[in-house]
Amino acid sequence: MLTILGFVMIAAFLVLIMMKKMSPMAALVLIPALFCVLVGQGAHLGDYVLKGIGDLAPTAAMLMFAIIYFGVMIDVGLFDPIVRGILKFCKADPVRVVVGTALLAAIVSLDGDGSTTFMITVSALYPLYKRLKMSLVVMTGVAATANGVMNTLPWGGPTARAATALKLDAGDIFVPMIPALAVGLVAVFALAYVLGRRERKRLGVLTLGDTGPVTEAVPEKETEQVLVGAGTGGTGGAPAEARRTTGGAGTGADDEPAAGSGEPADDGLQVLDPQRATLRPKLYWFNAALTLALLTLLILQTLPIPVLFLLGAALALTVNFPHMKDQKARVAAHAENVLNVSGMVFAAAVFTGVLTGTGMVEHMARWLVSGIPDALGPHMGIVTGILSIPLTYFMSNDGFYFGIVPILAEAGAAHGVAPIEIARASLVGQALHMSSPLVPAVYVLVGMAKVEFGDHTKFTVKWAALTSLVVLCAGVLFGIL
Repeated sequence: MLTILGFVMIAAFLVLIMMKKMSPMAALVLIPALFCVLVGQGAHLGDYVLKGIGDLAPTAAMLMFAIIYFGVMIDVGLFDPIVRGILKFCKADPVRVVVGTALLAAIVSLDGDGSTTFMITVSALYPLYKRLKMSLVVMTGVAATANGVMNTLPWGGPTARAATALKLDAGDIFVPMIPALAVGLVAVFALAYVLGRRERKRLGVLTLGDTGPVTEAVPEKETEQVLVGAGTGGTGGAPAEARRTTGGAGTGADDEPAAGSGEPADDGLQVLDPQRATLRPKLYWFNAALTLALLTLLILQTLPIPVLFLLGAALALTVNFPHMKDQKARVAAHAENVLNVSGMVFAAAVFTGVLTGTGMVEHMARWLVSGIPDALGPHMGIVTGILSIPLTYFMSNDGFYFGIVPILAEAGAAHGVAPIEIARASLVGQALHMSSPLVPAVYVLVGMAKVEFGDHTKFTVKWAALTSLVVLCAGVLFGIL
């Protein structure tokens, strides 16, 4: 019964948010509360929720201070050169913009923290997507999938968990998987190219002036458009309307929302204003050094991540805005993002607390494992890779790697499959995992991009699952799994 109710609860949550019948925050709270009562454990709901909140409180604190820190860095102009560089590379070509999204997300993912990756990626690219009227779910989908592949780095979390759970060396797990993961990353860039081509077909070819306003269209194709009023790097002036010469622009493909889906119309949004009062050009190198030091300490795990961001935010505010009223203004400016993200994390704590506390996760996992035919025993590596795709989506990494992977390793050992192979196969599903409603970082991504979580899920899941399958197939072809 717990198995059935567990699957029904997850299905009800996904259906309701994708159909936009409930907000994600309400669904994360009310649906598990209802199912907790249905399984006859309503009296323990408070205990489950408090346990879930306790487990996720450090994550919520980390996100709160990380948003403030990177928000301040955006305010003072740290990322302005990145925006200008990306604009120069992309040249308003949707294909280049989407490929650039994948590239930036993959590079920043080297720090091992998904929230940081999404904050930097969205901060740099959101203004460009808005100005070109590109679909924001393309940005969130590509960024999440690229980060999911890179999340397998030994300091990213999953590999370390697999190594701990099976008492193996993280390097022995990760290094042989590099060729398969590299193929997965190539698949992400191929996906970005395809989605970029679709965006180009929908919007036409755009041009941004390198040194001043563009006054005439490039007459090569009838589908071309000119975006007028973009200064150097796209940082000056209000966005102007794009001139279109084809019908149907502005309508998305059948399986993706139109540009800007999931957010209210915002015609007044501008690319980062080069004259804004919060800029601190004299402190640029201090802020760059502070950010580099913060990311280095994060990778080295010198201190807990929440502590690092707390100290970093306090230092950034104090140095860049020494006056109390200015500090309060900066915190207030980012309060909406902080509240939305931290609220979603605590709401997710209700979902994970009930799912774990009632035993539904354990029953669901054991049911899946018990359903594996004996004939597949010698192929438990492949089976583990396949199971990792849905299981890491419906479960936290802790639940999967510490609760399920040891069971799969035992089943594999009975058929002569080494635990190291099971550990490697367990990394396959990470491309999809990073879009799971149980991953706090995804709320940073959709919140900063102003995309509805349901739209992101509906668009991204199929592409992320396909990327995971590519990693699995590459692992099999290379003889890794």
